[in-house]
Amino acid sequence: MLETTNAPTPTKLAHFVLRSGNKEESVKWWSTVLCAHVVHENDFVSFLTYDDEHHRLAIVVNPELGNDGRAHAGVEHVAFTYSSLDDLVTTYERLRDAGITPILPINHGMSLSFYYADPDGNQVELQIDLATPEQASAFMESDAFKDNPLGVVFEPEEMARQHRSGQEVEALRVYGPAA
Repeated sequence: MLETTNAPTPTKLAHFVLRSGNKEESVKWWSTVLCAHVVHENDFVSFLTYDDEHHRLAIVVNPELGNDGRAHAGVEHVAFTYSSLDDLVTTYERLRDAGITPILPINHGMSLSFYYADPDGNQVELQIDLATPEQASAFMESDAFKDNPLGVVFEPEEMARQHRSGQEVEALRVYGPAA
């Protein structure tokens, strides 16, 4: 390993770029999920953003690409953190109502996440932090995390119902062996 103690680190994640064989479907899906808009596009690439960054996502188009599943090397998923449980639940409900449902809702102990798959099978994680960075680091060193480093699946509709009714959300407290 190289010594990195005093090495500069990035200040932010600028953007990510996906390859797609279906430009229109992919641009529509990512625009819907991230509440993003296209800032520039041509036949080869579409640039999207959801904030003041010039682009957060680019979709490079290659009509010859197929969806060969996830049985090849590549990025597993990209994750976005929301500022509150209410923001995450509101996003879940908005996407659900648009016909976009999570493929995996999971409590990781230090975060609560909804995983989605785009039309090409690329995955995105929409999450909230349940712990401070220090608490999350301590949790990752715990026996509970050692026994179950993936998390506990929960029912998203029940979690949303509990949150909307003002009840304590049980999915936030549950952590144990993987199901």
